[in-house]
Amino acid sequence: MSSRFSHTSSLTRAIIIVEFLLVSYLIYSLTKNVYNSYKIDTYIETFRAENERIAQENAKKNDDYLYFTSEEYIDKIAKQSLGLVNPGEEVIVLSEDVLSKNDEVLDGGTGEFAKDAGLSNAKKWWKFFFGN
Repeated sequence: MSSRFSHTSSLTRAIIIVEFLLVSYLIYSLTKNVYNSYKIDTYIETFRAENERIAQENAKKNDDYLYFTSEEYIDKIAKQSLGLVNPGEEVIVLSEDVLSKNDEVLDGGTGEFAKDAGLSNAKKWWKFFFGN
């Protein structure tokens, strides 16, 4: 094998060495660019996920703002905190012991209000129209 390369000139050897170094540099450069591209893609995906989370948070805060500035909420807070009563409304206050005593008769009635306190709205309407 050494006889095959013995007749190559030193210029050819220098050119092969320079080409080998050039190919090595190109491979290094390509690898570095691929790695940088991968890092940038990961950053982009991270920022996209963060932007989506922030957009959802902004939408929730916007909904909360609209709710807290609505007339219904202001009316509710005024009724709870200040005891506001709108014209035509009556306030009924029930204590916890009245609601917990399902079998006790209320003011000569049958105690149906206390018994129905745990039912869903649809079941209350069903019971109102069709009985038990």
